[in-house]
Amino acid sequence: MDFRELAENLELEENELLELLRLFVESGYSDLNKLQSAIEDEDTEKVAIVAHSIKGTSANLGLTEIFEFAERIEMNVRNNDLFGATGAAKRIKAELDRIAKALVKK
Repeated sequence: MDFRELAENLELEENELLELLRLFVESGYSDLNKLQSAIEDEDTEKVAIVAHSIKGTSANLGLTEIFEFAERIEMNVRNNDLFGATGAAKRIKAELDRIAKALVKK
């Protein structure tokens, strides 16, 4: 992950971006747990709310992969369709893991 390029795209200093990403990963895992619980409970309203939150934060940080998976979940559940939500949530977790691993190296 190229933190320098991402920071430049967001017009931030690299150290500012790193701090924001650390906070995002921390809150992202918490949001992901809420998302997975809501999916298991088939609570489409809560799934949509949590997915929307993840989508917004990831968009603000230029994390397009997470944004796209969260957007897919949100759009599907708005149509009462939970199909694929579990898979997309796993992909969000994989991206969070990848970011967390890259942050450890910094």
